[in-house]
Amino acid sequence: MFSKTCEYGIKATLHIAYQSQLNNRISLKDIAKAIDSPEAFTAKILQILSKNGILKSTKGPTGGFEIEKENREMIKLSDIVFAIDGNELYKGCGLGLKECNSLKPCPLHDKFMSIRDDLKQMLETTSIEELANGLNSGLSFLKR
Repeated sequence: MFSKTCEYGIKATLHIAYQSQLNNRISLKDIAKAIDSPEAFTAKILQILSKNGILKSTKGPTGGFEIEKENREMIKLSDIVFAIDGNELYKGCGLGLKECNSLKPCPLHDKFMSIRDDLKQMLETTSIEELANGLNSGLSFLKR
């Protein structure tokens, strides 16, 4: 469903949001370790997220990544997905056909459209803060 890059981007953002709730900035190295991602790959992802205003990056010995409280409440999962994967998730055919629409649908078209609309709704209404709260309370996990 999501690209591997997007999966890591979501995990990294949630981990940073969780650490930000604890008033911690977190280093690239610690983020990569927490989400089981190669450090160089994580750096590229964090750069994309920073450029898109999702993360705040501070350089120096006390630097790292963080997300301010007001941004944690405003940033939705859809913002991360769009920053990394664009909006192809909402356009593509469930079977991967180049052309698929209501006039010439694939066998999955109608069912897939419904699922895709539900997914879009969930991504657009779920905030980073909401998910970080689950991590903070121990009700959800990024790593098993």
